[in-house]
Amino acid sequence: MNYILSDGNQRDSFLPLTFTRPVADIRIGILTIKEKWEKHLNESLSFKTEPYLSEKFPLKEASENVVITGNVLPDIDLVKKIKQLKPSEALYYDNMPVAYRTASASLEFDTSDYNRVELDYAPLKIEHVWDIFSKNGEAVEADFELLTKGRKSLPISSTNQVVNPERVFLEEGAKVEFSILNASTGPIYIGKNAEIMEGCIVRGGLALCNSAILKMGAKIYGPSTFGPFCKVGGEVNNSVLFAYSNKGHEGFLGNSVLGEWCNLGADTNTSNLKNNYAEVRLWDYSTEGFAHTGLQFCGLVMGDHSKCGINTMLNTGTVVGVSANIFGSGYPRNFVPSFSWGGASGFTTYLTRKAYEAASAMMKRRHVDFNAVEEGILNHVFELTKKWRKS
Repeated sequence: MNYILSDGNQRDSFLPLTFTRPVADIRIGILTIKEKWEKHLNESLSFKTEPYLSEKFPLKEASENVVITGNVLPDIDLVKKIKQLKPSEALYYDNMPVAYRTASASLEFDTSDYNRVELDYAPLKIEHVWDIFSKNGEAVEADFELLTKGRKSLPISSTNQVVNPERVFLEEGAKVEFSILNASTGPIYIGKNAEIMEGCIVRGGLALCNSAILKMGAKIYGPSTFGPFCKVGGEVNNSVLFAYSNKGHEGFLGNSVLGEWCNLGADTNTSNLKNNYAEVRLWDYSTEGFAHTGLQFCGLVMGDHSKCGINTMLNTGTVVGVSANIFGSGYPRNFVPSFSWGGASGFTTYLTRKAYEAASAMMKRRHVDFNAVEEGILNHVFELTKKWRKS
């Protein structure tokens, strides 16, 4: 069987992160949603996503396909139900299609073409961009069980102080010395070649993914996820960084999500709580207004390739688009459009030539090419987001 992950009608709920990736390429827990499905199904999956993303994230069809809604996270029972689908059957929960079996995956889903099968429990899914951090604890627990069951961790160095060591797992090449690891509130997963430097204090859950680094003296509150090759320092609480992003210095980041290739300058601070303790509202691209999150704690959502200079201060519930560059004193507004250049005193358009030079330089440091495919995606995002820039 050929399995495909579809954006469905969920993509806009996860902007600006999904300007540059399909929904199922979102990281929550230890793995991306696609990686979770591939582990459960023991199959490679492809994407049904926006045309401008399809060169990087291609659709692969076969004579029989199962299309899975990309914001749904797998579990053993759900995978079993999906494998049992017959031709022209669709699996539903609460009037939402979870998966359907088809001979024509490229066609739009039409309810009249399918026999309906009901799922009798609620699967874990993300519906809003803030679910990525607010449901991260459940996802870390599930991924920890999936990745470590029946396996043995590398030994933990005796230089560390550890609470609940059976809930701490070190992959091959992982290094931890002279740190405090408290896994009583959630598991701590340290990926292949990842490192926790001396003096770090970690309260789980934590997913420190392959080749990621916690810098000396970092203070980490879970549930937090730092994707492959991320570098993190200072104080972080309940935040998710996808991959290749840096918060390498002092400063606070809380209840936040950063995409790939982001960088927060030294002493950047995000507010995650309004000083009147009111509910946080967050920019919604589909309504072009501020959505009610129902959350008292909500910090920063930042799209790929965006950066902040040193001492940047970010208001509660700030959304920064793709490839923005923020600097200067004061608080910038809490919605910064993609390809913006400036800060509290105002923004101009970040010229693509300059933005791509910065992207190329950062990626080259990690031995990754900024190629024509990446440039094509960002060019499309630049045009898509033009209406929100004032110049």
